[in-house]
Amino acid sequence: MSRMQIAAPAKINLNLRVLRRNEATGYHDLETWMVPITVADELRVELTETPGIVLTCSDPELDSGSGNLAWKAADLFLHETGHSGGARIELHKHIPHGAGLGGGSGDAAAVLKALNEQTGRKLGETQLLELAAELGSDVPFFMGGKGAMARGRGEILTGKPLPTPLDLLLLKPPFPVPTAWAYKRYAEMKASEAGMLPQESQWLGDVEITNDLEVPVFGKYLLLPVMKEWLCQQPGVESAFMTGSGSTMVAVIAPDAPTGCTEGLKQRIASEYGPTMWICKTGWGIGDGE
Repeated sequence: MSRMQIAAPAKINLNLRVLRRNEATGYHDLETWMVPITVADELRVELTETPGIVLTCSDPELDSGSGNLAWKAADLFLHETGHSGGARIELHKHIPHGAGLGGGSGDAAAVLKALNEQTGRKLGETQLLELAAELGSDVPFFMGGKGAMARGRGEILTGKPLPTPLDLLLLKPPFPVPTAWAYKRYAEMKASEAGMLPQESQWLGDVEITNDLEVPVFGKYLLLPVMKEWLCQQPGVESAFMTGSGSTMVAVIAPDAPTGCTEGLKQRIASEYGPTMWICKTGWGIGDGE
């Protein structure tokens, strides 16, 4: 069977509010506005007549077996459709893991879409979304690939494109933030006698920028609040915030920033924080605004 090549874009959370813990699901309900961005992983996916799933990944630090969401997506799809053969996946990573950018979830969504195409769309949209929700909270969002408000665990989606384009610079230090830990720490701080200070909001026109996970994450990963403050002081930077559970910080470049502003900022970041900082110039949505 022929291979299918597909891109799996990253996302950022423009805002993220953690609501009550849902005892039925065991997860915290949330409300978050997510938009896809132009940096993306690349996958080549094909059905095989030979049973079993073979996943190769360009990042040696990632699991190439059942611990990888792309592998899990293929396994779930094959089981659901009763396909007697297997699947082969080549995953070329451009999105760092543990970054709050949804790289693993996007990969899983891409595998579901690619395998469904190769089986002649054996599963309908509703069935695919159910599989996506089973795989992880962010996976349903990536099935649509457009800006959306996500509620519940992330599976309840309402389309919401970003009204204006954004030029972004992403910065990820050389450490991940475990998502489960971030939510657990949030709950612990919320339940403590001292409580937790409310997260301050920033505004980009009519877009509110806020992230409830910044307070608990910043309390442990002390470099991140330093980076945020430093970014906000840089010329041409309109806003800076952490996306998802981190550790990526997002700098929003002002629309009226002079030519060369972003390149100058990249050079200052490298000088200030050293060569281990992952820096990526990107922009908003694939599909939004079309």
